[in-house]
Amino acid sequence: MNMLLNKTILITGASAGIGREAAKLLASQGATLILADYDKVQGEILAKELAAEDYPCTFTEVDISKAEGVEALFEMIDQQYPKLDCAINNAGIAHSLLPLAKIDEETFDRVININLKGTWLCMKHELDIMSRKGGGTIINMASVAGLNSAAFFGAYSASKHGVIGLTKTAAVEYAKYNIRVNALCPSPIRTPMFEALQQAAPDVVTKAAESNPMQRLGEPEEIAAAIAWLCSDASKFITGTAIPIDGGYCA
Repeated sequence: MNMLLNKTILITGASAGIGREAAKLLASQGATLILADYDKVQGEILAKELAAEDYPCTFTEVDISKAEGVEALFEMIDQQYPKLDCAINNAGIAHSLLPLAKIDEETFDRVININLKGTWLCMKHELDIMSRKGGGTIINMASVAGLNSAAFFGAYSASKHGVIGLTKTAAVEYAKYNIRVNALCPSPIRTPMFEALQQAAPDVVTKAAESNPMQRLGEPEEIAAAIAWLCSDASKFITGTAIPIDGGYCA
């Protein structure tokens, strides 16, 4: 408890799934939260829930694929908060299961713009603020699809491979500024995004569960726990890693 006391933490994609569970856990451990999401309704609901528990937090509506919106978010953070201790770049989308040659350009561009370009846009500002204010920790949400092939999930897999590349590059470049950068690589997690995929392809849950030795899906709370650990000083010698949380899938 209170392992994150006095830490200011940004979470993108905060309104649902892993982001929502991370917000609840980090708030309970003493963090001051900046919540960001394109879903204003659900984001404000979450912020009100946390505020009702006397957890300090604010919510900002933002589309991370748009440079102007991202810049405005970080201008606010730079002006209103003395530091940014941690940033969790969690916002992302998936797409329908399709062979690579059947993915249309619009879908490919949208996935890359949000998952990869959006992460890069956020990192640009996070690295700038943290390098000027004594350091910090960045956690990028990748996937086992960024570590391995992901049949019929080509655009998503490409975006997550790119996120891991950004993570490793930034970790090496900015270690001298006391900035740690890591990626988490979950296998399928029981989130609204995965449930939407399941509705389109009903057998996907069974296949996903059978793909790892633990024979089950992961839960958002399990990823949130890893996020909390990476935000804490308990992980202060860890940077440049892409950590699978996958029930043994990669093994």
